[in-house]
Amino acid sequence: MRRWHRARRALNYANLSTPLGLLVARLGRARLTAGPDGLLLAHGYRIPFPVAGAFTVGNVVLTRHGEGYLTGALLRHEDRHASQYAACAGLPMLPLYVAAVAVSVLVCGNPGSWNVFERLANLEDGNYPRTPPWWTRARARRRR
Repeated sequence: MRRWHRARRALNYANLSTPLGLLVARLGRARLTAGPDGLLLAHGYRIPFPVAGAFTVGNVVLTRHGEGYLTGALLRHEDRHASQYAACAGLPMLPLYVAAVAVSVLVCGNPGSWNVFERLANLEDGNYPRTPPWWTRARARRRR
């Protein structure tokens, strides 16, 4: 594990985001396994919220799917979210993320396309569409 991943793991424990992720995994009755780069993978999450294929809290990546789902581009996307928790000092990321979802919905009607956290984690890796802002779609409709 690289030095940055060790530092991120320590930061996310200290800022309480990883302990919160472990609590969420426990409440969702997910099975925990060690993942790459200091991540903890929680498969079989059973709570119906959020409606994402996977989501991250601290260094804990949670999914409803079974083992083998969190690989490749999706795992890289969630890894970037773990780094965002460290950069946001942990738990402040949660209200910041909710605000970013609200902005994205207002801008384009989609919770991910204009969400700064999803854009920085690479939209395509997280299976998010690139939806243009409503004003460019409205302008295009007027031109037709």
